[in-house]
Amino acid sequence: MSAQQPYSFFQNVEKSFDKAAKFTHWDAGILEQIKACNSVYRMRFPIKRDNGTIEVMEAYRVQHSQHKTPCKGGIRFSDGVSQDEVMALAALMTYKCAIVNVPFGGAKGGIRINPKDYSAYELEKITRRYTSELVKKNFIGPGIDVPAPDYGTGEREMSWIVDTYQSLKPGEIDAAGCVTGKPVTQGGVHGRKEATGLGVFFGIREVCNMPDIMKKQGLTTGIENKKVIVQGLGNVGYYSAKFFREGGATLICIAEFEGAIFNPDGLNEEEVFQHRKKTGSIINFPGATNLNHTNDALELECDILIPAALENVINGQNAPNVKAKIIAEAANGPCTPEADEIFTKRGILVVPDMYLNAGGVTVSYFEWLKNLSHVRYGRLEKRFTENLNTHILSQIEGLTDKKVSDKERTLIMHGAEEIDLVHSGLEETMASATREIMEIWQANPAIPDMRTAAYVSAINKVATSYAELGIFP
Repeated sequence: MSAQQPYSFFQNVEKSFDKAAKFTHWDAGILEQIKACNSVYRMRFPIKRDNGTIEVMEAYRVQHSQHKTPCKGGIRFSDGVSQDEVMALAALMTYKCAIVNVPFGGAKGGIRINPKDYSAYELEKITRRYTSELVKKNFIGPGIDVPAPDYGTGEREMSWIVDTYQSLKPGEIDAAGCVTGKPVTQGGVHGRKEATGLGVFFGIREVCNMPDIMKKQGLTTGIENKKVIVQGLGNVGYYSAKFFREGGATLICIAEFEGAIFNPDGLNEEEVFQHRKKTGSIINFPGATNLNHTNDALELECDILIPAALENVINGQNAPNVKAKIIAEAANGPCTPEADEIFTKRGILVVPDMYLNAGGVTVSYFEWLKNLSHVRYGRLEKRFTENLNTHILSQIEGLTDKKVSDKERTLIMHGAEEIDLVHSGLEETMASATREIMEIWQANPAIPDMRTAAYVSAINKVATSYAELGIFP
């Protein structure tokens, strides 16, 4: 491949994999098996538009790895969907799940459409037909392959999928587990919507609480007073911005495709979101300076840069101009391998997407477990915990002859709701994954960056699964 020709997204993933594989001891054949996509399902199906015309849809479902089942990965509706993109995202899902110890293989799906060009009724027909095509080929099921929302899809599409699946598989008791990201009323879980953004916050907070790493980056420990830039105000960008601001950071810039806004004193993501809803753009937000191009935001001075939009936004051309000390990859593949090389030389810490945005799949795992157990989190222990805590508190107050404040009383007596348990499980997952990656990196100083260390973690876990299965005698 010539230097002028850019790598495809899947080749970028393979390149990062090969870079990390050198730091493992696994046989070349096992590494090839891990790298390869096990199954690629490319389909075409017709739907009738509202105006009576017939349109043929182009759609994909890729199962990258079945070292653990079911496979897991979102479905995106985008006119940029291609086989290469879906293969790359499926591979990242395999590695992502392995790193955060979620027992799924990686998968991904996509339909090549711009959802804005279709009515709700047309989108429903497309989603239901896509689901029936997956059922036909045994590419969906709670023990086979479990889709989820992605770019261009959400709770509505997931509810259509589960309804279609249940109608085609009558009597299947665990049918609700065929897809995650559903509305709570349809078997979804509280906390799913904000999960990816909250996971980004928990992961970066853990990194920022590591004194050695912060010293290296020339930063103080903790999230407080860090200057943060977020590119993308979709679901992931919005919640990333929200949790960083609430955690004490200053959100100095928000970028969207129409441009970017900058305020050194800080922005409020909800106010910006409402301004955009009202005017159709984030530009001309009161008190902020407009930047004409969204990519200008990537080159501003800041402590933490959070690209939360699409892939390949930071590449060999603009990476030398990036001034952030930490890049938190909230989107999938926002930095190219060329950008990685530049950041390694410049001492900029890239916290990689393949584990940092795993909040969505982690909470999807909790939703799947909830669907299989047929009981919501907290139902069995909430009242018991509250009664026990009330008793303990009254005993302590009686023995000390002192009363706690109403605020503290409420906090101590509180029994965990579903959302408390989901957020707690996500916090533990992101914190332990961050520590595991850092330990691998620190144990082998030859590993050049955190992304490579994350890949090493993933490769070791997937290869161990294959070895324990006895697939390679």
